[in-house]
Amino acid sequence: MQQNIQNQIGKGKVIALMGARQVGKSTLSKQLLGDRNDVLWLNGDDADTRTLLSNMSSTRLRSVIGNKKYVVIDEAQRITNIGLVIKLVSDQIPDVQLIATGSSSFELANKINEPLTGRKREYTLFPFSFKEMVESHGLLDETRLLPHRLVFGYYPEVVTSPGDEKIALKELVNSYLYRDMLSFDRIKNADGLQRLVKALALQIGCQISYNEIANLIGLSAKTVEHYIDILEKCFIVFRLNSFAKNLRNELKASKKIYFWDLGIRNAVIGNLSQIENRSDVGELWENFLISEKMKMLSYSNSFAQTYFWRTKQQQEIDFLQEEDGILQTFEFKWNDKKIKTKQPETFKNAYPDATYKVITPSNVEDFLL
Repeated sequence: MQQNIQNQIGKGKVIALMGARQVGKSTLSKQLLGDRNDVLWLNGDDADTRTLLSNMSSTRLRSVIGNKKYVVIDEAQRITNIGLVIKLVSDQIPDVQLIATGSSSFELANKINEPLTGRKREYTLFPFSFKEMVESHGLLDETRLLPHRLVFGYYPEVVTSPGDEKIALKELVNSYLYRDMLSFDRIKNADGLQRLVKALALQIGCQISYNEIANLIGLSAKTVEHYIDILEKCFIVFRLNSFAKNLRNELKASKKIYFWDLGIRNAVIGNLSQIENRSDVGELWENFLISEKMKMLSYSNSFAQTYFWRTKQQQEIDFLQEEDGILQTFEFKWNDKKIKTKQPETFKNAYPDATYKVITPSNVEDFLL
């Protein structure tokens, strides 16, 4: 992805880097611009920066930017009217390359989409991926680390702090996880939000009922759905829809929810014990594979559609990917000895051209590389 973004620098488009806090957006910005001395760095987390850029005129913007050729605004979503500020730079100072980063797509996207139509290139950055780690130190070593990754995840601070993973995760959850969400004025119940995140963490891989979760944590179903939407737009979780085309008994409106990072998920429920001592390893493996596949598809600019499949009779397939008329289906098994499974006959008869494969740690590269 870095090379794709690099190719856009200097082409007259604002570059918007989206992603959760602490995934490396600022680091990537520095790598993109190298050691240039003509860069103006601004941070929306700083109160004086927010004051400076709010209600900015083009004349004052020119004086602030001066002779700088590059402007980076970190956490741009925290700045009032940031979309209009960015539009002024784009329109009035077109020789300046602007990079804006945001950890809350619901704010940054809503504020820049309309005024920047046709003017921006948007990229989403995630925690490290399996593919990136393989490219860093090889498939064999990364496969050996799978039990560790399923517990501690791929956040850069966690990966680069061997031996201190628990400390790094505690900092991430306590200092950053809810930071943007709780500053959003429609979040009225901080305790309810935290109860919701924990409830979702305990139900990864399960079909989600807003009503059931609402009853469990003491919120309305409408509030649960709204908060899940915000969690998604803050890059904490994502939804996977059910696949249904041919059969009357297919579940057509069901959803599952997964976490982008398992370290965050495990820290939320307070369980960072090793894989050998866990009863949820199957759910962790499923979440790991699906989140890594979603990162992979995002970075490759794929138009693939992704789903799970289930019938009212509880027949199920973990993951489906449909692209260019080709339907691939996958079942996920952590234990290699439990791979004697096959595509449900109901599905096979309805979709005879669909492929089927079981993914275990021994052939994970077939799915993620």
